Amino acid sequence: MDNTSTGLSSVRAAELLQQGKGNTQIESIGKTNREIIRENIFTYFNLIFFIMAILLVISGAWNSLTFLPVIVCNALIGIFQGIKAKNILDRLKVLHQTTVTAVRDGEETIVHVDKLVLGDVIVLTAGSQICADAVVVEGEISVNEALLTGEADEINKKPGDELMSGSFVVSGRCLAQLTRVGQDSYISKLMLKAKKMPSSEQSEMVKSINKIVAFAGLIIIPVGILLFVQSFYIQGNSFAESVPSMVAALIGMIPEGLYLLLSITLGLSTIRLAKQKVMLHDMRSIETLARVDTICVDKTGTITDNSMLVADAVLSDGSKEPEALDYYVNLIADYIGCVPDDNITMHALEDYFPIRNSRTCLSFHPFSSKYKYSGVQFKDGTYLMGAPEFIIQDEYANYKELIDSYAQIGLRVLCFASYFGGADGSEVVDENAENLSIELPNGVLNGAKTRPLVFILLQNPIRENAPATFAYFKKQGVDVKVISGDNPMTVSNVAFNAGIENSDKYVDASTLDDADIPDAVRTYTVFGRVSPEQKQKIVKALKKDGHTVAMTGDGVNDILAMKDADCSVAMAAGSDAAVQAAQVVLMDSDFANMPKIVAEGRRNINNIERTATLFLVKNIFSLFLALFSIINVLTYPLQPSQITMVSLFNIGIPGFFLAMEPNNRRIEGHFLIKVLLKAMPAALTDFLAIAALVVFGNTFGVDQTDVSVASTFLLAIVGFIILANICYPLNAYRLRVIGGCILGMIVAAIVFNDLFSISHVSMKCAMLFVLFAIATEPFMRYLTMFFTFVESKVQTNFTGGKKITSHKRNFVV
Repeated sequence: MDNTSTGLSSVRAAELLQQGKGNTQIESIGKTNREIIRENIFTYFNLIFFIMAILLVISGAWNSLTFLPVIVCNALIGIFQGIKAKNILDRLKVLHQTTVTAVRDGEETIVHVDKLVLGDVIVLTAGSQICADAVVVEGEISVNEALLTGEADEINKKPGDELMSGSFVVSGRCLAQLTRVGQDSYISKLMLKAKKMPSSEQSEMVKSINKIVAFAGLIIIPVGILLFVQSFYIQGNSFAESVPSMVAALIGMIPEGLYLLLSITLGLSTIRLAKQKVMLHDMRSIETLARVDTICVDKTGTITDNSMLVADAVLSDGSKEPEALDYYVNLIADYIGCVPDDNITMHALEDYFPIRNSRTCLSFHPFSSKYKYSGVQFKDGTYLMGAPEFIIQDEYANYKELIDSYAQIGLRVLCFASYFGGADGSEVVDENAENLSIELPNGVLNGAKTRPLVFILLQNPIRENAPATFAYFKKQGVDVKVISGDNPMTVSNVAFNAGIENSDKYVDASTLDDADIPDAVRTYTVFGRVSPEQKQKIVKALKKDGHTVAMTGDGVNDILAMKDADCSVAMAAGSDAAVQAAQVVLMDSDFANMPKIVAEGRRNINNIERTATLFLVKNIFSLFLALFSIINVLTYPLQPSQITMVSLFNIGIPGFFLAMEPNNRRIEGHFLIKVLLKAMPAALTDFLAIAALVVFGNTFGVDQTDVSVASTFLLAIVGFIILANICYPLNAYRLRVIGGCILGMIVAAIVFNDLFSISHVSMKCAMLFVLFAIATEPFMRYLTMFFTFVESKVQTNFTGGKKITSHKRNFVV
């Protein structure tokens, strides 16, 4: 390998890339255009439709092929939306393609991750995710391998130590040489194994729809065979008569539109969110965010602007005596020049205290989010900088009033202190001695002797749109928990100014034991001095209490909590590690986009839930009527073209327009149970009415054509009743959708009567329809009341006795 100090040459890097030794990334998500086309055409149900079409052609029932254009349109729309969504996401990913700093031709240069090659030397700083297996060649860093091993401890890495891809840098700076890249790296091998395993991360809605489709796919073959056998062999009907009735039953049982509805709705959401500069690493996060009832946010980068400023620096007694302060300002400037930390706090300090490097740095410890301080050893002394509570523990009470006075006005306080050793047996040096150099601490400073020298006051501007964002969450019934590593009083003040409810309820998390956390999450809104491990435990405690939790963050200290949250949201301006770990990335790092994401998810689920109810009415009714026809040896009363017409105006067209409507109602309850119980009243009403109509017709010798046409109209009228019910409360838009569909069906029945097998409407047919239509009203009303009661009981059981908010369903005729 080339010299590590100068890195690879550009020519050598190009050669290695050409030889296939590049760091090619394994995509965890995403499909090719070919896969999208194949998935929309070569499906199980399309095969069933194809077989049914062949049988109809053989039987000569040409007008029963009206379902084919709908199936073709479904496939084309699915392909179009899938490819469009993919192209937008691809463009978004290119804009956000991860880069690293590599040493090429002796100079540091920005290189895309997938353009790195074996032997490249890269620069790693705090927040960097290690993109390939490597070995440290210069410098020292602390890494967290929790995303790989589950262990949250920070591990110190020195020259010669190996680094695993997928871990991230907590603090420090180093040069590392890549030893395994691309598919040979540790993280790539894990991802390859994960891709071979069946996914268990599907959302509740997708799993529910999968169950419905799987059940339908399992039952249609035997039901279809039984229908044909009893019609053709038992009743003695001709092949031309038996096939259309069988096909009509199967078309009604196939939920082919559910998958299309799901893919189109999620595809449109992806496109809309991409235009809002929101990138999804995981499609299920849309649904999860819609169900969120608690959102955990960090102060910096979420409530406040990503920038940080030093507001002031004062001596430990609060004064600003010029001569003493000038001395310490120069000392702090040398300190900053020695510590390799790379974060917004350090950038603010660098702007306020220009680096001088007038002192020789003997050793240093970078900032640790676990211990809340960094340290530097000069020849003439050892100094620490960090949270006052952690650095001057024994003396903190003497300075608490001063520190609190700054925290109360929203300022974050850093303490710069001299260190003289500890109470654990380490040497304590006379502070008046000429040489104060002692061993640098690296851990908890229990009993350590320190003396505060300067308090540095920092501030983050609150985001302009933060109050409006949190007002939205309050209105939507979403609780906000502020989890920060800063002083709890400072965080509380910032939260108050941002308009977060109950911001006065704050706690210092460093005083909490693990056993205290479950009670604390029920009591407090603001958590200060939180360690990364505690953030994770807070999220777990909230989930254990039955909350659906979203975690937002931008730093490496947020990743553990993000990993365990139901949905994780990262700011693109934050660390690479946080961005890679998140399911949702805000490309412009603007937290104000969160309401748009939540609203998008709620629109999706509410509208899919509503439209899925329409589909299931048809599916359940068709199954019951098919079984009724088999058991009673009756001809299935409906024709395929009639089912197509009713499906078009009762389900397809209204479902499409209703799916476009904004719907911010909070998501509650179990998706599958809700749609099944909402569909049952209409499905049973359809079945009982048409079954009675068929029996009546056979008993009194009513012509089969009259029964078929009357059944079609009856099916349509019940369909419009359930459509009106699920649209309640009705508004102008919904009334236009329902009215347009009613008008469309009337026009279709009159103008295209032959196409939809409505060629004969006799007086008997009209009388039958009116008679049974009147009878459907009380059936529908009382069944709706019964199943609404059942739904409330079942949903309560599913939530462990916790009452679900009732959304009253009024019966509309």
